[in-house]
Amino acid sequence: MTDIQNGGFMDSHVTLSAWQFALLLLLATWAAVGSLLIPGVRWFLRRKVNRMIDELNSRLELKIPPFKLTKRQALVDRLTYDPEVMEAADDFAEKNHITTAEAMAKAGFYAQEIVPSFNAYAYFRIAYLMARWTAGMLFRVQLGAGRDDKLDHVDPHASVVFVMNHRSNIDYILVAYLVATKSAVSYAVGEWARIWPLQALIQTLGAYFIRRGGGDPLYRKVLSRYVRMAIEGGVTQAVYPEGRLSRDGALQKPRMGLLGYMLTGYSQSCPRDILFVPVGINYDRVLEDRSLARYLDPKAGKKSLAASLFTTASFIAKNLWLMATRRWYSFGYAGVNFGRPVSVKQRMMERGIDYSTMDKETFFIEVEKLADELMEEIGRVIPVTPVALVARAFEQAGETRLDRLELLSRTQKMIEHLEEAGVGVFIPKGDREYAMTVGLRTLLLRRLALEEDGLMRANPSEVTLLRYYANSIAHLFPGQNEGKVSS
Repeated sequence: MTDIQNGGFMDSHVTLSAWQFALLLLLATWAAVGSLLIPGVRWFLRRKVNRMIDELNSRLELKIPPFKLTKRQALVDRLTYDPEVMEAADDFAEKNHITTAEAMAKAGFYAQEIVPSFNAYAYFRIAYLMARWTAGMLFRVQLGAGRDDKLDHVDPHASVVFVMNHRSNIDYILVAYLVATKSAVSYAVGEWARIWPLQALIQTLGAYFIRRGGGDPLYRKVLSRYVRMAIEGGVTQAVYPEGRLSRDGALQKPRMGLLGYMLTGYSQSCPRDILFVPVGINYDRVLEDRSLARYLDPKAGKKSLAASLFTTASFIAKNLWLMATRRWYSFGYAGVNFGRPVSVKQRMMERGIDYSTMDKETFFIEVEKLADELMEEIGRVIPVTPVALVARAFEQAGETRLDRLELLSRTQKMIEHLEEAGVGVFIPKGDREYAMTVGLRTLLLRRLALEEDGLMRANPSEVTLLRYYANSIAHLFPGQNEGKVSS
């Protein structure tokens, strides 16, 4: 309370308890930090990141486009209020007997789910180092000799799309690591990655989520518009036309969803060309191989989450123990080859077509033709790894027991056949016998093949897994793919 005396104020005192004083001090400190320190830190970090982006763009052949650096919320708003999305929301509201506002809220939810929040520092300074360490620790990574011819002369103003076969979830790490000197790659990932904290991490690295197996028409419109926006913005993307991991190891028929979204409304007048770059990937060891093989066994029930986590933990623990006791081998070779880029504008000109003026039926026919051509090129450049080569030799031998000389003879004949067909074969150290030896060693260690009295044969109880690896190169031997191994 204050008292007025002689026209002035008398001294007054306000008494506060210790906890009230501490609370006021905390709030005052927070206000000072919020108004003074945090903006300064943000300015410093933004300045540092901008410098890093300028440095990266001076080195990268495919520069980070402004679209990729736009604030996420701005992209979400742009996508939500896209004219085509708004029109789809009106249709959705009418068909589902809801208000337009409710339909727009749903479109906004989908946009929030799809749009990534790319962070250049996280991608190039953290994720790249982790990807390089992971790939280098697990595999001996081999990049096709033709990379310089395929990637070093692409149009820097084009929208580049890497189109790959899907062997393993390691594909994401492997390809991002190998092309990091060229550009930042934006992946389309499935719902498996929408778990905390993986979701936030993946979005930070520029990936966008896709609901596999459909979704309502409004969702498909939001997704298609985002994909088109990214193409128009020059974002380098990577897609898997097969849509999922190969369960039997062989190439699968492509799905046309994302390719169709990229080409919808595309014409010669579009400022950017679209370059599809086929990428072939293969491994001596696919970490998920046994899980994938279970899908082919009608008697195998679906594993519970607890069982899956236990299997994963056991696998990690076993390999850590092998490392600790110095008995651990790497998982063999991982190979990546790049195929001939396909220019959409050049293809349209050669075929006399225009995707923007086609009716729906003709459009799907043309997209399917392109998808088949891309898959054919992917198949042509899939690396022939030592394990795939030896696994095919065992599969073709059936129940016949082979000595090392006969196994070497079979693998050499396959190599000669592939080289005559113009297929590049990865031969470690340039030594065919060594290639056979390292492939055989892996199969024997995993007991996919058995050795008895100096003679070797396929393990009858592991036929499915042996075929899985043989199937990865089966398409390179047309007319010779009848498996002879029986369980």
